[in-house]
Amino acid sequence: MLIIGIAGGTGCGKTTVVNQILNQLPEGEVGVISQDSYYKDTTHLSYDERVKINFDHPRSIDFELLEQHLKDLKNGQTIEQPVYSFVKHNRTGDTIKTIPRKVMIVEGILILTHPELRDMFDIKIFVHADSDERLIRRLKRDITERGRDIDEVLSRYQNTLKPMHQQFIEPMKEYADIIIPNNKYNTVAVDIVKTIINEKLQ
Repeated sequence: MLIIGIAGGTGCGKTTVVNQILNQLPEGEVGVISQDSYYKDTTHLSYDERVKINFDHPRSIDFELLEQHLKDLKNGQTIEQPVYSFVKHNRTGDTIKTIPRKVMIVEGILILTHPELRDMFDIKIFVHADSDERLIRRLKRDITERGRDIDEVLSRYQNTLKPMHQQFIEPMKEYADIIIPNNKYNTVAVDIVKTIINEKLQ
């Protein structure tokens, strides 16, 4: 099994890159795991307490479960991936049955910050985008998909997102094997990744 880690700041376009890779590969051979599914369970907290959590800090992620799930997949076992609700700031209690594939892509803003998890990736990719671009994308997404208002998004951006990005995410570039600029000219980088994957699949 080839495990690929795709990291980068919020709104940098990781999902776009993942989809560009998936579109060119045989269906059913590649699986995707999102770090967002592995936010820690916060059922023991009230909604007001959950809202105050810094979700851009590595300690908000259940890395142990994510690591265990990757090991299980590598050993040919099916896993139950948690389902997370951004509206409720908590896991829903549902799970998604995820079966082992020849290639597993793990994507998320903080996945390169955890050394044990990082060591499990055969290829580490960092998607880079301009900070203004990322803020605009984050605004649009959080307002339309996650029920946030503009003041809440901007306040979170200034107080947690930006400092956490500078402290934890940006420095992870040094661990990346490939840095992909997220613009319309990134096709060569994506093609290189697809070539490596195709070689592995054969």
